Amino acid sequence: MPLMSLVFLLLLCLSLSLKSLEKKILERRRVSQFLVLQEASTSSCGGTAAVGLEECLKLVRGAKDEQRLAGLLLATKLCKADDEASLLKLYEAVGLQFLRRLMRTGLGKGRGEVQEEDNREEYLQLGITVFAAFCRVADIASSKEIISEVPLVVEILSNDKLEPSVIEACYECLLSIASASEDGFSALHKSRAMEAISLHTNSLRDGSSSLEHVVRLLELVVNKLFAGSINVEYAAEFASVVVAISRHFALLHNQLKFDMLHLLSALLSSDHAAPLHEALRSRSNNGPWATYIAAGIVAILQSRVVSDEKQLALALADSMMAILGERWLLNPIHIPENQEQIPVDRCLLLVLEFSRIEVAVLLNELAYLKYEASKNTSTVESILLKQRTLATAYSLIERITKLISDEAEDAELNLSEATLMKAVAGLTETIGVVIDYLQDAKEHGHRKGNDLLASVRVIGSYLAETPFAFKEKFGELLDYILSVEGDTEASPFYTTCFLLPVLSQSTAEIGGCRTLVSCRGYKSVIACLMKLLGQNSQQVGDDMGTIFLACETIVNILLKGEDIRDELDESEFIQLLQALATSAVCRSDISIITVASSVCSLILDLTSEEKLLKLPVSYPPTHESLSQLIVKSLELYAQGEVVDDVNSELDLHEIIIAGYARWACRFPHIKEAVDRSPYLGHLKFWNGHYLHLPWSIDPSIQVTVSSCALLGSRFKP
Repeated sequence: MPLMSLVFLLLLCLSLSLKSLEKKILERRRVSQFLVLQEASTSSCGGTAAVGLEECLKLVRGAKDEQRLAGLLLATKLCKADDEASLLKLYEAVGLQFLRRLMRTGLGKGRGEVQEEDNREEYLQLGITVFAAFCRVADIASSKEIISEVPLVVEILSNDKLEPSVIEACYECLLSIASASEDGFSALHKSRAMEAISLHTNSLRDGSSSLEHVVRLLELVVNKLFAGSINVEYAAEFASVVVAISRHFALLHNQLKFDMLHLLSALLSSDHAAPLHEALRSRSNNGPWATYIAAGIVAILQSRVVSDEKQLALALADSMMAILGERWLLNPIHIPENQEQIPVDRCLLLVLEFSRIEVAVLLNELAYLKYEASKNTSTVESILLKQRTLATAYSLIERITKLISDEAEDAELNLSEATLMKAVAGLTETIGVVIDYLQDAKEHGHRKGNDLLASVRVIGSYLAETPFAFKEKFGELLDYILSVEGDTEASPFYTTCFLLPVLSQSTAEIGGCRTLVSCRGYKSVIACLMKLLGQNSQQVGDDMGTIFLACETIVNILLKGEDIRDELDESEFIQLLQALATSAVCRSDISIITVASSVCSLILDLTSEEKLLKLPVSYPPTHESLSQLIVKSLELYAQGEVVDDVNSELDLHEIIIAGYARWACRFPHIKEAVDRSPYLGHLKFWNGHYLHLPWSIDPSIQVTVSSCALLGSRFKP
């Protein structure tokens, strides 16, 4: 290499080294300035401050970034949190542009003289600290300029590696801005801040200011947003919040624990929380959040707190079971931060015990307010409030009833025999109290009220599992119970729906049929079934289980034949015949066709075509539908079309076939339709009375409907 080229390269390297050294010296000098200024400002915090506020203001008004930085550092020492006048002067002096640059530089997005890589964290901390101080002044926090920076604060908070002081300042900023004005809250909501807020919540120190800021911020959001429905797109964000605060709810032992209880209850118990429930359901295996909430509920129910807090804990437990199912009560509760192992049945027994207490107390108070207290506005409001609380307690009783029933049938029990017996005894005692409440209402002539309707529902749920419990009391009250209406009902309907599971089982015996027929309760079942059949197709599909239970009850009554037939009102069944034929004939579902045909076949035993044609009701259009329905059900059977449970389906077809053999001669239109069917041409009467197929059927058969399995019902006779 030529000598001159070598010299040129050496000079170039030396020049670059000098520039790099100069830059490092400048950086160190600036850092030293920051340290000196911080030390000087620390020594001037007392009343003898060497540099006053005016000097600080001169610095922040300076032309260079170094002067402004020095002024802001001094300001953090000189300005007290509640000194709004000084903060306002400082805000007017520094403006928002420099603070914005400072925070963006801290995020690595800034441009200008303050672009030092090594000091980003310091810039971010200084910028957000001063910004939070400004936001403490309501006039500043409500300004458009400050509100416009909400997305930047949320962006800062979205970083997973932040100093605790920066996290606290971000929470304080968002809380101050959202509290200061509706526009500020709207900006927070639009910025989708919930996920960023929840990012650091789980790791916050218990009792820290940051945690309190989070709770206050979430309270504000919930109070404003949950007055309406929660949008599906925000459900995941709120789910993150629930998961994030659950740990603190379990471990805290101060007022914040109860603040979180109110917060969680408001979030999960809202009438509009279905999207949130679904989002949380998808996180059921994502961490121990559900266990943390169970631990928090147990702690509150075991503590000596006022009943209002325990009612909220019960409401939260009800919401958790709505999300995760009843078995959530039996999940092992082991908190990693707590060495104590909570017994598996502790949560169940506590929730059951306090639900039972609430039911007993609330029913007693409601009885007094309704039947003895003076009637005024406050009394009405008190009744409504207690009815809402009673609904939660009843819901828990229903859920636990189902849980205990499932556990009793489970081969691998999670509960001991002693716990099961204790739970059953408690449930039975509570249902007795509810029945007494209805007896009291009957004596006072009250038949309308949501509390009465809810009482019928909880009784129906319990008796569905043990249909012959309280047999005498229930039988005596049945006529009254079937007349109970909700506040907004024009006639009894829901009460019959709630009782169908137990009625379909009790009428399997002649005693149950006599009880229902003697109080004319079968008319309520018919009216309920006709109302269900009169709905649109979508609603009928949703209520198919209830329709099947009503049909099963009617079949049980009609199968008892001569024992109770004289007490039946034929006209009621004729109306049902028309409704069933019209509704079922256009459907393709085998179970619907078969169940409807079996009911119609038994109703036709009560009458004849000649009698029907003389009725004022319009029968001719119906007999076409009825003929088609009977033919369709016979054709399905002839072709071997049956559903999953063959035995139950065959029982219903035997009802149809045996019935046809009895009344075919009285219904010539139906007989003609059967004769015209290409699938049924080989059918013939046996002995002039009984229709038979390739299968052998006993003409004297008296079948019972095994429709619990057919209808997919969990209720078993």
